[in-house]
Amino acid sequence: MNEIIFLIEESLEGGYEARALETSIHTEAENLTELKDSIRDAVKCHFDEEERPHIIRLHFVKEEVITL
Repeated sequence: MNEIIFLIEESLEGGYEARALETSIHTEAENLTELKDSIRDAVKCHFDEEERPHIIRLHFVKEEVITL
């Protein structure tokens, strides 16, 4: 695996949540700086060094609701 993709969403309770698309990694943090550190740590813990992806791609998802 050369890269891993995380979906980033704002949490209803505040802060941010990150979820990997192709593997079962989920983490959360109060701000984006902490979230990036948490994602790095989670990826390091989840993969052996020789299998670890070299690129972590973050996709930010923002949901908005409008009414008529």
